[in-house]
Amino acid sequence: MMKQATASQIRVVTLKINDRDVTAREDETILQVARENGIRIPSLCYVEGLSVWGACRLCMVEFAGDHRLVAACSTRAAEGMEVLTHTDRLRRYRRMIVELLFAERNHVCAVCVSNGRCELQNLATECGVDHVRVPYRTAVYHVDASHDWFRVDHNRCVLCTRCVRVCDEIEGAHTWDLMGRGMNCQVITDLHKPWGESKSCTGCGKCVQLCPTGALVRHGTSAGEMERDADFLPYLSRMRHAE
Repeated sequence: MMKQATASQIRVVTLKINDRDVTAREDETILQVARENGIRIPSLCYVEGLSVWGACRLCMVEFAGDHRLVAACSTRAAEGMEVLTHTDRLRRYRRMIVELLFAERNHVCAVCVSNGRCELQNLATECGVDHVRVPYRTAVYHVDASHDWFRVDHNRCVLCTRCVRVCDEIEGAHTWDLMGRGMNCQVITDLHKPWGESKSCTGCGKCVQLCPTGALVRHGTSAGEMERDADFLPYLSRMRHAE
C-alpha cells in the first residue's frame, strides 16, 4: 500500500496561471491554487471539503502549447505548469455546458425558490448565456414532497452529486445515490423510495444546504425565498479537515 506523504515530504512547486507566477504544494489542485490566489475558475460540482467528482467540466483549463483541456478540480499542480483559465476556447465551452444544463431539465428561474440565489443562474450570467441555442428536452420530472421538511424537484437537478457526497462523507447516512445513465440519470433516496419513506435520512438538511439550484429546498418556500446558511461551507471544510 502506498504511504501518504507527510507534511515535510510535500514539495512546493512554482507554476504560472494566466502568466502570473504562483507557488503551491504539490498535493494541491489547480483549482485550489487558483482560488488561493484570487483567480476565478467557474465550477458547479466542486465543494471544498467533499471528494472531487469532476462531472460538471466547467473548471476545464488549458496548458500553454497543449491542445488538451483538463479539469482544474482534479489536476494536481506541478512544477513549471503554464495554465490558462479564460481563453476564447474555454469561454465557448463553458457557455455551451451551461446551455446544455438548462436544456436538459426544466429550469424556469422566474418561479424557482432559488431565483437570485442559484449557482446555475449566476454561471449563466458569468458565461453570457442570454438564450439557449439547443433544443430543450422538455421531459417531465416528478417532484417528491413526501419528506416532512424538504422536497426534491428533479426538474431543477444538475446531477452535481453534492447531496450524494455530503450525505455519505459528512453525515454518514448515504441516503442519496444515483440511478440510471445519461439523460435518464437522477438522484434517488434509499434505492428509489420516496424521500419521506427513507429509513436512513437523519433530516440534517446538509444536502439542501449544498444544492446549487432549486432542486432541494425546504417546504414552505416560494419563488425567490430559498436561503442557505452562509456559515455552512466553512463548517463543512472544518469537518473534513478534522478527520
